[in-house]
Amino acid sequence: MRTIPQPQSFSNKFVKQIKILVFKGGHSSRKQLDESLISPRQLKMMFPWKQIVLLSITGCLAACTEDVILQGPRWRTEPTDLILPIDSPDQQATIICEAEGSPPPQYRWSLNGTLIDLGNDYRRHMSGGSLIISNLDKNQDIGVYQCTAFNTWGSILSRRASLHFAYLDNFKTLTVRSAVNVREGQGVVLLCGPPTYSGELTFAWIFNEYPYFVQQDSRRFISQETGSLYIAKVETSDVGNYTCVVNNTVSKEKVLSSPTPLLVVCCLTFVGVMGEYEPKIEVHFPDSVPAAKESVVKLECFALGNPVPEISWRRTSGIPFPSKVKMKNSNAVLEIPNLQQEDAGTYECMAENRRGKNAARGRISFHAKPHWLQTMTDTALSIEENLFWECKANGKPKPSYSWLKNGEQVMAEGRVQIENGALSIAALNLSDSGMYQCVAENKHGIIYSSAQLMVLASPPSFSKSPLRALLKARSGSEVTLECKPEASPPAISLWKKGNEILQRSERITLLPNGTLKIANVTRRDAAIYTCIAKNQFGTASTSGRLLITEPTRITMRPTNMEIIVGESIVLPCQIACDPALDVSFSWAFNGQLIDFQRDSDHFERVGGTISGDLMVRNIQLNHGGKYVCVIDTDVESLSTSAILVVKGPPGPPDKVSVEEITDSTAQLSWTPGRDNGSPITGYIIQARTPFTVGWQVVDTVPDTAPTDVGGGGGTKSELVITWEPVPEELQNGEGFGYIIAFRPVGTVTWTRAVISTPGVSRYDFRNDTISAFSPFDVKVGAFNNRGEGPFSSIATVFSAEEVPGVSPKRVRTRSVSAVQIEVIWEALPAISERVLGYEVMYWEDDTKPDTIGKVRISGNYTLVNITGLKGNTVYYLCVAAFNTGGPGPQSASINTTTKKPPPDRAPLNIQWTMIGSTLTMHWDPVVAFETESKVLLKRHRNNDISTISTNKTTVELSLSSYDNYLIQIKTMTEGGEGVGSEPIHIHKLNDMGHKREVWKVITEVLLMRGYLPCVAREQYENERSDASSIHHSQTVWGHQRSKAFRGNL
Repeated sequence: MRTIPQPQSFSNKFVKQIKILVFKGGHSSRKQLDESLISPRQLKMMFPWKQIVLLSITGCLAACTEDVILQGPRWRTEPTDLILPIDSPDQQATIICEAEGSPPPQYRWSLNGTLIDLGNDYRRHMSGGSLIISNLDKNQDIGVYQCTAFNTWGSILSRRASLHFAYLDNFKTLTVRSAVNVREGQGVVLLCGPPTYSGELTFAWIFNEYPYFVQQDSRRFISQETGSLYIAKVETSDVGNYTCVVNNTVSKEKVLSSPTPLLVVCCLTFVGVMGEYEPKIEVHFPDSVPAAKESVVKLECFALGNPVPEISWRRTSGIPFPSKVKMKNSNAVLEIPNLQQEDAGTYECMAENRRGKNAARGRISFHAKPHWLQTMTDTALSIEENLFWECKANGKPKPSYSWLKNGEQVMAEGRVQIENGALSIAALNLSDSGMYQCVAENKHGIIYSSAQLMVLASPPSFSKSPLRALLKARSGSEVTLECKPEASPPAISLWKKGNEILQRSERITLLPNGTLKIANVTRRDAAIYTCIAKNQFGTASTSGRLLITEPTRITMRPTNMEIIVGESIVLPCQIACDPALDVSFSWAFNGQLIDFQRDSDHFERVGGTISGDLMVRNIQLNHGGKYVCVIDTDVESLSTSAILVVKGPPGPPDKVSVEEITDSTAQLSWTPGRDNGSPITGYIIQARTPFTVGWQVVDTVPDTAPTDVGGGGGTKSELVITWEPVPEELQNGEGFGYIIAFRPVGTVTWTRAVISTPGVSRYDFRNDTISAFSPFDVKVGAFNNRGEGPFSSIATVFSAEEVPGVSPKRVRTRSVSAVQIEVIWEALPAISERVLGYEVMYWEDDTKPDTIGKVRISGNYTLVNITGLKGNTVYYLCVAAFNTGGPGPQSASINTTTKKPPPDRAPLNIQWTMIGSTLTMHWDPVVAFETESKVLLKRHRNNDISTISTNKTTVELSLSSYDNYLIQIKTMTEGGEGVGSEPIHIHKLNDMGHKREVWKVITEVLLMRGYLPCVAREQYENERSDASSIHHSQTVWGHQRSKAFRGNL
């Protein structure tokens, strides 16, 4: 369903004449049509083509958008019930009726279902839509009125309103009424007998003469239902004349009855006083009391009796009365305001005295006028679509439903179906347009709900939703192109890419609503796209060009920084983007966009079109926080952020107070202020007196304890304690020093030592009674000339431990190469001392142990390699175990000799020949000197790590035709590998002629960048043409010739 559009050519006045251009049989004709004469009934009788043309001209063919205003009449003010005094001074009644619509609605009125002919009625006329009745006549004007509002779109009925007249006739006789004789103590009822009336009455009684009115109490009661006066027990003071006063609350009339004399018999005939008797209920409510929802219900109950009966109320269900229920007139009246369903039920009035009791019962039955739970809404549907409206109302009894179209009853037949409150019309046509009303009714009332139905018929149009002329999208993203023509009935759409009709595929989705989605777009998707829409009334299309751009990259981002107040920085934000994109930069600080004009004193955007750098000048503390650079392009939005921490002097302390002031001291307290990015390390206290010049620093006891208290180690019978010294600015005065307190764990008494040197951070306590590796509680405090400051928290420190008492056994060595020796020993067995690891000492000359080298290994390892040694050299070695006390006894020293070093010369005069896939290589031998190891040649193909060793100066290799090879020749000795020759490059055999230059460039680049090792075999993805046999012969002479060879590849 859609809302109904406002024709653009209409304002408040509907056009009076329209032109209809009719095409028939290839010819056209023009007719002038007086639109004001077209009624909804005539519109139904038009041929369909006439309706379509008419609707098109008046705007209905353009009525498919959602930004429209409905046209049909709708109520602003509906008539309400009136009750007027028959003798009203102005002799005029106005029944309000007002509706809105475009064109403005007209009105007509009916009385008791009959249309009022206002043209021939001199007493009735309309003002706007309101009906004004002059010279009121009770016989002609009383009844039920209903207003109808209509315009060219349809008509609606108002709620029904009744007009009644209030009056009050005089009593029929004005002579004195017959006297009423009663005995004292007896009950009596004086009847009022009101005259004929219309409107609401109230009753009162005059005793003897005006203005003495009967006052109601537990003995006397005036019923507002009957008007009668009830006296439960007559007393001698009641003797007199009683007059009934009747008031009409609407007409404000008042009439008085003739007086009724009341006489007490005992006073005249000396008859005795009436004896006691049980209550007799004279006033009681009916057995059934119908009451409307939210009304005020009053139940009356009064009894005669001697003694005077007491009245009480209850619900027979036992449910207590809610707080809203009130008892009035000595409980003679039960009042229930705002009646609801739960108030319905049986009520009992109980009258009781000491002679007995009596009861009356009646049931309040709840009823309610209909009220809406669900109504329909104005609807615009395309021709041939189906309408379904449903309205729901609540009421008691349950309401029945009916439907009106333009004020006339809708009958269920054919396409139209009505079930309870639901209306459905199948295959809508233009004649179904109009104003519809759902009517809910029960015996207590009737209500109307109105809505407009507009049936639309129009060809497709993209006037309000064309494709964008240029749509940019990022490569790899999903593109959505919407095809939303205005059409009734909805159009069928297809898409074209250029001149090619698009079909569904893995990446292309065509949704039922005409939307086109292209996933993972590439530059190949760039083209002109056209959406073509068609229905039975016509065809329309819209086109737009899709441009695919490369993703935007952030090339330089801001980083988290710490900066000092007053400095200036530049936060970088730079990108690389497609030149077709429009780019904008913005910055946010702590979630708020930076206004560069307002905050120009501190913020400035610098850079060009691909740079959004932010300069922050003269940074203040309030500039610390999160900065976000936002990059917006036509196709995406990116962001990058950084945290800026601004450091500055600490803020002032808070809540400073002075306490416990003496003649020479004062105690101060405060709470820390803001640290502004750096921890607060201390406070400076200043004071001044009338005798000082300005503020002066005050010495106080230290308020900061030493930190990082620990220790351990040292020598036998020693306790080593360490700490982090207190900075000078926190020492708070002269004479600063440390107090070291310690005690064995589990004891109470502290041993104290004082150190008066501020920069000391270690204390050694030696005592022969200290056991090895014993735990101590340790704390360190500070003092100055003003006194002692706080101590640190207690730390546990162990005394020095005994060094291992046993040396390792079975120490062995092995010479691995000219620069490396391997040392192996046997782990120590379990001993009383801790072993944290082993220490290997080595030296060259046994006569000079000061040239010693050490290698320490923690844990239970029993092997270590000593590297960086000299070749062909004798080394002496020993091993000792160690712990925090130091190394234990050393093992007996042993010696070993490193191997001779390999030659420092590479093989020369390398020659190679390739026949088919066989490579033959020759080189000159490398002769080892006396101090060098024997030569063993080795050939590498790295990456595959293929190594061939030979003691000859020639070798043949079978190579794959699909690999590139880098071959190097090295000398190999027991002392290690020697210097390698220049790398020799062997190309893929099937690619020697094809792309040789590519290989050269790739090889050179990779060599320069270090991607290829000096000995390597590389695989490439590109397939090359076969070369059945390639023969190369090249002699490389020395290092320089080898470089020239590589450069020519």
